[in-house]
Amino acid sequence: MKTLIKDCIIVNEGNLFKGSLLIEDSFISAIYRSPNTFPDADITIDAEGLYLLPGLIDDQVHFREPGNTHKADISSESAAAVAGGVTSFMEMPNTTPPAVTLKLLEEKYQIASETSYANYSFYLGGTNSNIKEILRADRSKICGIKLFLGSSTGDMLVDNIEALEEIFEKTDILIAVHSEDEEIIKANIKNAVDHYGEKIPVSLHPIIRSREACIKSTKKALDLAIRHNSSLHILHISTKEEIEMLKEARKLNHNITGEVCVHYMYLDDNHYDNLGTLMKCNPAIKSLSDREAIISAVKDGTIMIVATDHAPHTIGEKSREYITAPSGLPLIQHSFQIMWELHLKGHFTIHDIADRMAHSPAERFRINKRGFIREGYYADLMLFNPNKPYTVSKENIKYKCGWSPFEGTTFNSSIIHTFVNGIHVFDQEKLTGRKAGKRISFSI
Repeated sequence: MKTLIKDCIIVNEGNLFKGSLLIEDSFISAIYRSPNTFPDADITIDAEGLYLLPGLIDDQVHFREPGNTHKADISSESAAAVAGGVTSFMEMPNTTPPAVTLKLLEEKYQIASETSYANYSFYLGGTNSNIKEILRADRSKICGIKLFLGSSTGDMLVDNIEALEEIFEKTDILIAVHSEDEEIIKANIKNAVDHYGEKIPVSLHPIIRSREACIKSTKKALDLAIRHNSSLHILHISTKEEIEMLKEARKLNHNITGEVCVHYMYLDDNHYDNLGTLMKCNPAIKSLSDREAIISAVKDGTIMIVATDHAPHTIGEKSREYITAPSGLPLIQHSFQIMWELHLKGHFTIHDIADRMAHSPAERFRINKRGFIREGYYADLMLFNPNKPYTVSKENIKYKCGWSPFEGTTFNSSIIHTFVNGIHVFDQEKLTGRKAGKRISFSI
């Protein structure tokens, strides 16, 4: 099968040019600069006026399967992913049961092999007692080890310093951390309950899940990685102080990197009054000055990856009082559109977006033949129209939970086509029904 994407604007590795691209089976077989002649193809897509980017790679999602499939599952959320131009995802281990053994991890891979629209990998969860499982893991088959240094959805807190020392010392697999200090958070919750009872205002979330909690925990993780020369990836950075800590740590260990999620650049604590518990997430979305510092750090490359931490819950669960409303929000379908809005405000170039959402994740995680528009690479591609407004509504939301914090928002761009392994999985607001995802492999 040959598919020709004709007369698009190709964005890749800092270059932008009008051209065309030929897909043969799963791979990119040829890239042409306009004007040019083309071979015959079985399918030709007229992409005049559309921009072609590598398919996006999201290094942090929660698809809830197994165990919490009333909220989401791999099929529904990977459908939302490709509708947003995301062609590969890396999913977190805090499912039910948590993926803390290789057997449980392989069960998730089996589910994805049958149901996923997008390419997939899964983190092995670290615990206080599963170092043997971690050391048995094959670096070419999993994206990383996930450590929760602060408790979040699911009970996977790793708080034993001896266990942490052993993990950081002995594994050569990337360690991704959720970085908040548990004792600080517990004390802050107690203070809030003592003062407000069960009616804690959601605006206190960034005070309860405080910057001090993030800073203390991130310092611990950075110290461990520097001491043991570990490969460390700090997830969803939320404070300006952590950015400065990351800069200093990278001088001592270049295998330390950071990631941020789109909502920390699009929202700040001024939005709690309007969105309430719908924007409750861990770490908390903090101040405008933190938001501005994060945007600057993404722009200058201090933070090299932009993801979502896509974490759906039902609207009923999210509508509870603050103390019992779960943390997390669905984001993956609109992450690119959020970044394009930030581009229109002058924060990022289109090349920044391609790099932080495709090139850099592919490089940091050593993903084989994805994340770039190159001949011989998998044809994981997305095309968007920068001049076609898109209003988020219940009718076009693909999430199983059926809601988005951006309902009613009109973005200035629209995702038009998505290809996964050369297969056309999303076509002008509709899924084609073809579940084309494959297991991501990694170089050693």
